[in-house]
Amino acid sequence: MDITSRGKPPISSVSSSSTHSGKDDYSSGPAPFELIHGRRYLRDDHAYPLPCDLPELHRQNLQTLLATRVYGKALCSPFVEQQPPQNVLEIACGSGYWSSLCHDYFTELGCLNVSFTGLDIVHLAPDLRRQGVNWNFVQHDIRKVPLPFEDEQFDLVLLKDLSLVAQMGPQSERLLDDAMRVLRSGGVLEIWETDHTVRSLHPHPPSPPGSRPDDLDCALRTSTYLISAATPFGVSQNKFLQNSNGWIQEALDRRGLSPMPCARMQPILLQEPDRLQDIGFRRIAIPFSELKWEREDPERSIVRRKTEIAKGKFKERSDTILSEEQTSLRSAALLVVIQFIESMEPLLKDVSGKNQEEWQRWWNWMVADLYENGGATTGDCLEVGAYWARKV
Repeated sequence: MDITSRGKPPISSVSSSSTHSGKDDYSSGPAPFELIHGRRYLRDDHAYPLPCDLPELHRQNLQTLLATRVYGKALCSPFVEQQPPQNVLEIACGSGYWSSLCHDYFTELGCLNVSFTGLDIVHLAPDLRRQGVNWNFVQHDIRKVPLPFEDEQFDLVLLKDLSLVAQMGPQSERLLDDAMRVLRSGGVLEIWETDHTVRSLHPHPPSPPGSRPDDLDCALRTSTYLISAATPFGVSQNKFLQNSNGWIQEALDRRGLSPMPCARMQPILLQEPDRLQDIGFRRIAIPFSELKWEREDPERSIVRRKTEIAKGKFKERSDTILSEEQTSLRSAALLVVIQFIESMEPLLKDVSGKNQEEWQRWWNWMVADLYENGGATTGDCLEVGAYWARKV
């Protein structure tokens, strides 16, 4: 999948409830699905808010690919390069796309015998063995522990975007406990999360103290921003994203789910000093478009622009300081957010009290504002985070 091939949704297009038939079949056997407003959801599941259909899988894959681009690699923990794993578990694997990217990453490192296991409540992933991955799928509801594995069975355990799967409190705590149970001593736990509401980045945010040079260079290369709890943010400056933020917050609160998991993950890992060591993290903000104040930053504009021009990566233009790749990354971040709102449509309509006609009108206004009226140039951004630790 190529980020640069992703375009904006057409202004005249209708949102998901009237476009997707929901007839896709991803499983070889019966699955607990039901159609709601044209999208396919897990039946009798009052916690997981997202559909399980092809458009949502595409959105999640785009989000995963976007994260690997801004992180610079498929895994952020430095320990996996120092001691590559033999057995990897991806919990709530979905399409298995992250596992396939990790397989490619290990192959580039010369590690050709890594075994991957994907775990999920329904079988949505294709047979990755056809792509050369040593892959096994296990069907299980991850909210029910213990997981169907032996103690210390895996060298690397991956968890991505579980903030919409496990409720805050005892349920997520039990899942994390069991993930550590199946991880061998010295093995690596890596967690990726994405915030579900949008904030506005203040101009010229400083890099977090102690940032690694490689991380700073990657942020400069991708024109993204390393952030921490001290990074200055404001509320979203876009009126439509303000609307969706409030609706998403209420919809997730009703289900005991976190709308902003990136701020929660590091403290959760730090609460396990007897079981986890060498805890690290990277949090990144990806603006939705070029920002006016970025032109005033000589390091990010003049120096970087001259370097990119010298390398022949793009032609000099007076209307942008971003390379084509940097522009593509920001467009992908905006598309991920818009498609997330689309996937949440049934719940957001319920929270907002809008009928279908009112929702469609609001949706078209939002897309037009973000893509045609400069609504994405105010500093609003997508926030992603990677967190890792080794088991004692």
